[in-house]
Amino acid sequence: MKTYNELYLSTRNLLRQRGVEGFNLEARLLVAQAAGKTPNELLRDMNLYTTDAVEKKVLDYTARRWEFYGLPMIVTPDVLIPRMDTELMVDTAKALLTGRKMDARILDLCCGSGCIACAIGHELPATRLVAVDISASAIEVCRRNVALNRLISRVICMQADATSSPPLSLGKFDMIVSNPPYIESAEILTLDPSVRDFEPIWALDGGEDGLRFYRGILKYWRQLLKPGGYLLFEVGEGQSEAVKDMILAAGFASAETRKDTLGVERVVIGRMYGEDSELYTGF
Repeated sequence: MKTYNELYLSTRNLLRQRGVEGFNLEARLLVAQAAGKTPNELLRDMNLYTTDAVEKKVLDYTARRWEFYGLPMIVTPDVLIPRMDTELMVDTAKALLTGRKMDARILDLCCGSGCIACAIGHELPATRLVAVDISASAIEVCRRNVALNRLISRVICMQADATSSPPLSLGKFDMIVSNPPYIESAEILTLDPSVRDFEPIWALDGGEDGLRFYRGILKYWRQLLKPGGYLLFEVGEGQSEAVKDMILAAGFASAETRKDTLGVERVVIGRMYGEDSELYTGF
């Protein structure tokens, strides 16, 4: 049986061999996550013996290590694996804000691992972000990814329900981004076992028609957008028209879409009324 320090050293060496740039920090975060400890608690307990179960978890987490938008991401069974399709959200946010509102305040709803918030924060270094998820376990993963990517000073992680009223005193935002659960409940059982059996169902299930979270966000959270602010949704295949209609019915000035690499309308953009409500379209 290994001590936590021995487990940390073996994990660090494995990550270094794989060419991971921040192998020291990432190894600490992976071992802490597997042990259910904070990084400070892990440092305190380095000379204690761990268990076979914790070592197995560390190996599993290391095997499941992912990148998103070129950034390292810790991924556990508590969050969805970041997907390349979602990088279009970051591309869209960058295009809308670059040269127009470089110091935007951005809200990431249903943040999961925090991959979107981390990528936007890294790409637009003057932005400030709040990452929100209903799952305490997901928020813990998000916090660790924020720390891993050295964004603690600009990204706040907090627990809240995207389908109910937001916490008080959140303030206003220039942009809201969200990749919410959008799979119809009846389709969950038809998903590939690699998704259905190893990723959290609650992060996939969008209700009977797959649109429950879009309705909730538009009902309760649109009030947090500043005049002229943007709302960016990732949507499933075939959902873009329905979500555009919902955005316009909620009182937005305009709604349009961006296609992913397969030609699927993957991101829906809403723009609030303001002094200048014309959408930037220079992609």
